[in-house]
Amino acid sequence: MRIVFAGTPAPAVPSLRALAASSHELVGVVTRTDAPLGRKRVLTPSPVAQAAAELGLPVIKTDRLDAAATESIAALGADLGVIVAYGGLVREPLLSTPAHGWINLHFSLLPRWRGAAPVQRALIAGDRTTGAAVFQLVPELDAGDVYAQLRYDVPRGDTAGDVLAALAERGAPLVTGVVDGIAAGTARAVPQEGEPTLAPKLTLADGALDLQASADAVVDRYRGTTPEPGAHLVVDGQRLKVLAALRGPDESLAPGEFALVGKDVLVGTGEGTLLLKTVQPAGKGPMPATDWWRGRRGEALRAQLGEEGR
Repeated sequence: MRIVFAGTPAPAVPSLRALAASSHELVGVVTRTDAPLGRKRVLTPSPVAQAAAELGLPVIKTDRLDAAATESIAALGADLGVIVAYGGLVREPLLSTPAHGWINLHFSLLPRWRGAAPVQRALIAGDRTTGAAVFQLVPELDAGDVYAQLRYDVPRGDTAGDVLAALAERGAPLVTGVVDGIAAGTARAVPQEGEPTLAPKLTLADGALDLQASADAVVDRYRGTTPEPGAHLVVDGQRLKVLAALRGPDESLAPGEFALVGKDVLVGTGEGTLLLKTVQPAGKGPMPATDWWRGRRGEALRAQLGEEGR
């Protein structure tokens, strides 16, 4: 079949490469426009755009799948659209432009965690099992019939970045298998079963660690918001980014209270402690938490709690 692919971030690249290596013809790639990155805000092509250029594929860069984008995509004459984390909604008439419509690789076990941040929301909620699903795109958000899915037990301590990378690699053959089935006329999709939950896009406020919660809940939020939008505490009115952390020992620390125990920097939570490994103070680079602690010269520290830190 003739395939048009839509995607933007790094987790979409494995599926793009798998389709490029398949027996099907990739006639074009749709991705979002170059974005300013880094301190110097240099305009940089998306990971999908970079991979497409390496593969010698024609690229359509657009932040909206509007009438102009629809016309450009329709001109490719694709039989099927495949979308993985593009970052925008496919609406009619584009939804019906390819003969077989569009299929979507989504990083959750649908109908759990429909929306833009399924892995992040799953980790924040404490899910220990997640997965990926390939489904038929329909006007309603992530509600189409499912062709195939896989389950994934989340390794202890993995962050959202780790889990997304793992699911992206495992999801690529899932996509190509469904495409092969659609081409052969053997693919069958089944309706989603169960109560849907929603996974809206995260904001910076979602990365605030609520130290009144249990240490397990704090660690889950840290994992779910790492690397983006980034977990943080607020200390003396300044945001302290938490780049690496894990559950600490059960020391007698009040929520928000810091202490150096042996060589470990701990902060109290509602139940248990959080062990800080790597942090980034405002205006400085990443550093070991112990170096940050020594730089404070033993002054009494307390992080803001709950909504105060958001």
